[in-house]
Amino acid sequence: MNTEFSVLDTTLNLVRYPSEHQHKSLQAWDSADELLIEYMAEAAPVQASAPLLILNDDFGALGCWFAGHSEAAVHWYSDSWIGHRSLAVNLQANQMPVTFSDDYLVDAPVKAHSILHTLPPTPDTVVIKIPRTQALLEAQLQALSRMITPQTRIIAAAKVKMVTKSVLGLFEKYLGITTTSLAKKKSRLIFCEPQQPARSLHTQTAPTMIWEQKSSNGKSMQVHNLANVFSRQSLDIGARLMLEHMHVTNHEQVIDLGCGNGILGLNALALAPEANITFVDESFMALESARMNVAHNFPDAQDNCRFVASNCLEQLLGQGQQNQYDKVLCNPPFHQQNAITDHIAWQMFHDSRDALRRGGHLIVVANRHLEYHIKLKRLFGGVKVLASNRKFVILSSAKR
Repeated sequence: MNTEFSVLDTTLNLVRYPSEHQHKSLQAWDSADELLIEYMAEAAPVQASAPLLILNDDFGALGCWFAGHSEAAVHWYSDSWIGHRSLAVNLQANQMPVTFSDDYLVDAPVKAHSILHTLPPTPDTVVIKIPRTQALLEAQLQALSRMITPQTRIIAAAKVKMVTKSVLGLFEKYLGITTTSLAKKKSRLIFCEPQQPARSLHTQTAPTMIWEQKSSNGKSMQVHNLANVFSRQSLDIGARLMLEHMHVTNHEQVIDLGCGNGILGLNALALAPEANITFVDESFMALESARMNVAHNFPDAQDNCRFVASNCLEQLLGQGQQNQYDKVLCNPPFHQQNAITDHIAWQMFHDSRDALRRGGHLIVVANRHLEYHIKLKRLFGGVKVLASNRKFVILSSAKR
């Protein structure tokens, strides 16, 4: 893996967390980061002590740069627990002393926040990496419209293919006059001049997507989805197949791994109201959606549920929770940001084996073409097909 990010007169050592599981072809920055840093350093330096907001910095490249090259008060926002961990290890790798808040987010030399945290008012400069999910960008721009002033500088960056008419239209809608730079190394900058009339029209809270879903035993559930939740507009077809073939009993210890809006854990509660469900995801918005859904649909089961931000099951295993769980339910992702990868699923399977008690089961739903049965057989010594259709398969492996 290329870990040396050289820009202007500086070389930073940067990795994607956790570096030991990453494919050697991946790196922790892209040409959009480089283009943005060069522009900010040469044409738009940040004033000392002025509030600087950084949104959606995937693996901490921008956070590390501004921590070392600016005296601004840097506020760093990400929905990704892996992004937060990447920021921490990359600051430390570049000899920047790091302190942490009580929730184990970086507190200095930059102040890191969950994306759910309120933005500080009247920032001097806002730097945005365009996120993969356009609904997240819209929610962020709407929130910014209530905080910025006409003097706020807003500079965004992305690969050219992500700078679409719809993206530029969102900046125009919520913030003001929007222009772009010429493309360089397949990336482009977006510049926005805030206008008071545009800001005054958008004071409402960003909408939560809500839809109805029946559990596998017929209970009607209302499913709430914040902006950055996978398949926020409807139930994805892999999860639909899983619901049809799920079996959970009361008092089982169950993990919904990569929970998203929590639909698998919700169905488990519908089947077994006294089961103990641990919802795990690396997205803070996903966990908050799952928390909302338990509170709305199963208020009496809230004490039996936990919501854990983690890279796979790293946090649980780090707390000594090996060999404790009866089932892990998993609909694993096969991408990270814009990169197609199977390393996340591979780590999920490894961690699940460690977390399960002997005789416990990992239940996976996945696209058939990913051939996860090969990995599961290698890890667990065996795998069983519980159900399948033309596109998806449900696999079960027991810990021996």
